[in-house]
Amino acid sequence: MKLLRVGTVGAERPALLDESGVLRDLSGLVPDIDGALLADDEQLARIRAAAASGVLPALDGAGLRTGPPVARIGKIVCIGLNYHDHARETGAATPDEPIVFLKAPDTVVGPDDTVLVPRGSVKTDWEVELAVVIGRTARYLEDDEQALAAVAGYTIAHDVSEREFQIERGGQWDKGKNCETFNPLGPWLVTADEVPDPQSLGVRLWVNGELKQNGTTAEQIFPVAEVVRYVSQFMTLHPGDVINTGTPAGVAMGQPEPKPYLRAGDVVELEIDGLGHQRQRLNAA
Repeated sequence: MKLLRVGTVGAERPALLDESGVLRDLSGLVPDIDGALLADDEQLARIRAAAASGVLPALDGAGLRTGPPVARIGKIVCIGLNYHDHARETGAATPDEPIVFLKAPDTVVGPDDTVLVPRGSVKTDWEVELAVVIGRTARYLEDDEQALAAVAGYTIAHDVSEREFQIERGGQWDKGKNCETFNPLGPWLVTADEVPDPQSLGVRLWVNGELKQNGTTAEQIFPVAEVVRYVSQFMTLHPGDVINTGTPAGVAMGQPEPKPYLRAGDVVELEIDGLGHQRQRLNAA
């Protein structure tokens, strides 16, 4: 299933994109798409049955904003330097263990919402990422099978980053990762049954129409199952939590000088096979 949330900020309604590409209203069945729904197999089965029967009312998508596909996210766990080609382009050593940091849930916006370049920023960068959405409480998972069983589905994250704030201003990475609007998410939450192999997805990003990132999740140093298992050794993952699994080569930081960092007025588009498309225009904060 392709689950999504549509409507104005703070007033999104749950919806489903059916196999014919028709937008369907789920608000008569469930109040929202959140961790509680993703952990409820009975409710998910009701949605599947309703979608198959054709009884869900259609929505007119014209002019309708798409919001983040998951509401009330508890935490966003991010994995740094998780692609072999990205590590090479930045001159970083391949990590022995996943590099883990957190983004605040209030960085999340819709897939086509405006992204704000922070005040004083000179190194705002792009990063297209496969995002994993958790559907079961997960702690101390033992193997890949348990890890993948905890995954509700997948979506696209844009892990926008300010490199000067992240690397040159002292402390940890948080200052460069948690700026306002720095985690567009969506458009859809695609349930795990529709993504049989998360390590075979094409990942692409364009800036002002120019292809900048063109990779594959096969390049991940730590694949999805290992990332979920590993993170569960250090923190409890709850339904509705999100894991951003890293970005392939092609970010501005990895390019020759003068590095083409983002500016107000730029347009970024990104997509992952089967998971949809994002488009954001950048404005000054």
